[in-house]
Amino acid sequence: MEIISLWRSLVLSPVRAPDYMKGPLLLFASICAWYSGYLLAEFIPDESLINAIRTMQNIGKKPVIRAPLPKRQKCGHWTSCPPNSYAYQLLSGGGPNNYAKICFEDELLISEEKGNVARGINIAIVNYKTGKLIDTKYFDMYGGDNSGPLTQFIKNVPQESLVFMVTHDDGSSRLKNDAKNAIEGLGSKEIKNIKFRSSWVFLGGKGVDFPENIQREKINHSDNTKNRYPGWPAEIQIEGCIPYVM
Repeated sequence: MEIISLWRSLVLSPVRAPDYMKGPLLLFASICAWYSGYLLAEFIPDESLINAIRTMQNIGKKPVIRAPLPKRQKCGHWTSCPPNSYAYQLLSGGGPNNYAKICFEDELLISEEKGNVARGINIAIVNYKTGKLIDTKYFDMYGGDNSGPLTQFIKNVPQESLVFMVTHDDGSSRLKNDAKNAIEGLGSKEIKNIKFRSSWVFLGGKGVDFPENIQREKINHSDNTKNRYPGWPAEIQIEGCIPYVM
């Protein structure tokens, strides 16, 4: 405190200091100012000082208003389906370890978690009128002769049924024309183009009329120059809302 008083008496004194004293006085004043700041910083907690600096920096800034993230709806949709419609999402397998999924009305009908997904073509049948699950089954199209049982399974699907199909790994190697024709009868336009390890998802129906504006099918062929995984194409997905009449 004595140093500060001495500085004040020298700097604020009405007596004009000689020119040769101006340099030392300026240096002395700088030292006093530094020492005063040092003492001030010692007495003020670091956290209070940081908060004060931040408050000064934020003065004049406009508040940033962030919109809340949209809430996920049924089957992971960003927007909810209209009344009197079913939500669905079909995801093919991708690579050896990313298994296919079929979601309907926020319920996983086929998934690794449920333990009912496997290599080949995975199918879930749902009653169109009630939205209730009828059956799920998978058919290995790489090992064994399962094309005939697949064909018969499709022929036995009841009228007014939704038929969801997704591939995991290979769904084409042992798929014969009778099975392809049966799937084509459900509305598929890509089944005859399916190749080894093509990623394929399809929404079909028996005795069901679908609107033209909903996603029903998608295919992605294996191409070693473009594949996401070594030997496997990327998984593909479709989703949407299926209207129904009460």
